[in-house]
This record gives sequence, structure tokens and C-alpha cells, in this order.
Amino acid sequence: MGFMLEGPVLEGGLVRLEPLHRRHAAELAAASEEDRSTYGFTWVPTAAEVGPYIEAQLARAATGRLAPYAQIDLASGRAVGATSYWEPRLRPETDELYAVEVGFTWLARSAQGTGLNTESKYLLFRHAFENWGVARVDLKTDARNARSRAAIAGVGAQFEGVLRNWSRSWAPGEDGLLRDAAIFSIIAGEWPERRAALEERIAARRATPSR
Repeated sequence: MGFMLEGPVLEGGLVRLEPLHRRHAAELAAASEEDRSTYGFTWVPTAAEVGPYIEAQLARAATGRLAPYAQIDLASGRAVGATSYWEPRLRPETDELYAVEVGFTWLARSAQGTGLNTESKYLLFRHAFENWGVARVDLKTDARNARSRAAIAGVGAQFEGVLRNWSRSWAPGEDGLLRDAAIFSIIAGEWPERRAALEERIAARRATPSR
């Protein structure tokens, strides 16, 4: 069947990334409805859409192009959001993975600003660079999404520019329209420095009194 993108369980001190499953539906439905005003240009399923959303992600996973995760808050044991590896790129001469994107990310309002996003990105980056040996991890967002761009820059990714009319818009009311995409990346040579900085941030968060 060729290359299949498959992500293992990844666990830190704040979050566990579990391959997305139908059993996560009820908790993700509750998470998605906490405060939808925080999502802005990011499409997040409503409670009623979570079932079809999971089915769609599992269908994408079956193609080998997506490895979706539920983000589990270790403090509560509940699924509070989702994220994914996707868009793997292979060297044509060897079919070896050399780049992958981290995306399809969202968190419940109560999980935002808690350190879960930072540690999730750390776990995904570490596995991609140190287990898969990729040369590059990509991240992108709607160019208008200042909050998302700041969060991506905050985990150490470098802004590379804006690609105009790059992909479909996920913003409410923009069905059928295209969006400009802000492109970020971390490359393998930068990873040791980025890893140290992320580990320092995560350690500081763990030392913070519980929320």
C-alpha cells in the first residue's frame, strides 16, 4: 500500500496524545462547545459535528496521509482537543519521509494558555525529528489569524512568508473561498536549540501551581 503516516501514543507531564478514536467523541463534543468565540479563523466541529468530524479524520488516516490525535489533559483525564501529523513528503528516490506538517489543531477554551499546546507541539516535533528523522516540520495557519500565528511562533517555528490563495478557507461564512496561508517551519538543524527552549518552558509550566 506504500507509505502510511502513523503516529504512536505520545505522553508528557501535562498531555497525552492518543490516536483519535470514536471513544473520544463525547469528551471532544463537550470541549468544542466551551467557548466558541476563541476559535476565530480555525474551524472546530460543533458538538453535533464531532461524530462526522471523527469519521472524516479516520477516513483521511486510512489513506496514510494523516495521523490524527486526541489531546488528553492528564490533570482531568479528558480529551480537550485534537491535533495531527499530516501532508507527509517523501524522497522520490527512496520513499523515505523527509518532511511532515503539524496541523488540524484545536483546544477547548479551558485548555488554552495552560501549557498543553506547548507540550503537544514539543512531543510531535520530538518524535518527527528524533524518531522519523525528518529534515523539516511545517505549520501553517490563516494569514489573518494573529492569535494562531503568535502561538506557532511561540513554540519556536520560523515564519517563512504568506502564500496567497493557498488553500480553502475554514473561517465561518467563507465556504468555497480560498485563504492566504502564513507558513512556518522548524528544520532539523534548529531542533536542538528549539528543544531546549521548549523543555525550559514546559518545566516552568509544570512548576506553576495547578490551575
